[in-house]
Amino acid sequence: MESSIKGRLLRYWKVYAGALVLAVLSDMIGIVKFDIGIGTLTLFPMVFATIIGGLFGPDLLRLFDMKESGAAGAMVLVCLAPFMAKMGVGAGANLARLVEVGPALLLQEFGNLGTILISLPVALLLGLKKEAIGACYSINRDSNLGLTTDIYGPDAPETKGTFAVYIVGSVIGTVFMSLLASIVASWNVFHPLALAMASGVGSGSMMTAAAGTLAAIYPDYAEVIPVLGGASDMLTGITGIYMGTFIGLPLTTWLYNKLEPTVGRIFARNTINSNAGGEAE
Repeated sequence: MESSIKGRLLRYWKVYAGALVLAVLSDMIGIVKFDIGIGTLTLFPMVFATIIGGLFGPDLLRLFDMKESGAAGAMVLVCLAPFMAKMGVGAGANLARLVEVGPALLLQEFGNLGTILISLPVALLLGLKKEAIGACYSINRDSNLGLTTDIYGPDAPETKGTFAVYIVGSVIGTVFMSLLASIVASWNVFHPLALAMASGVGSGSMMTAAAGTLAAIYPDYAEVIPVLGGASDMLTGITGIYMGTFIGLPLTTWLYNKLEPTVGRIFARNTINSNAGGEAE
């Protein structure tokens, strides 16, 4: 066991050293805020760490190769483990508060279905066909990928849509959730605890990013926000597969059949006009 740990340290020493440097640099940069019109964009150190780390990845400056990048990705869950343990301890200490908001936690899963009404028309306008069904019916994490693969098969367009969103969420999901949480919080429309529950979308890393951002913005609720976010995320993980199976997928399929003949035609018409204009030139 000791030799295997030593071997891993020697093999991936650049990953550990790079993580330490990124942590120090990001912490030195600190929290940066921008007014972007629709709200205040708050950039936390994690965002800078992601951006700087991406620059040194195998696709750009190539300081790290694909194996080292893969090893770093596998360590994310290890780094999140202490935070998840802290949330578990906090949930026990705030059990009465969780019971108090219990019905809201259970019903918040229906709010996740509302995104279908926004994302599906956008996907159709972008030219997606049946891929839009798999891409839009949920946040598309591991259980959802398994669900669409089981129902439609691994080579079906619906499964390809789910897999595409799964990959995008894995790459930029945490950064997106952190930025989205900061912008929505700056509107001062929703209660901090409502935002905490909304951060539990079914992905531990995304929930951690959103809850950490909200805790920094609302220090008076800093202890409760991760607890509600973790409880919400846990319930979403439990109920999400059933919501997707019995409500999300059927609803998205029904909407697709209704919207695709009209909204999909808009994309086709614009594409034809664009091609015609190019040929005329």
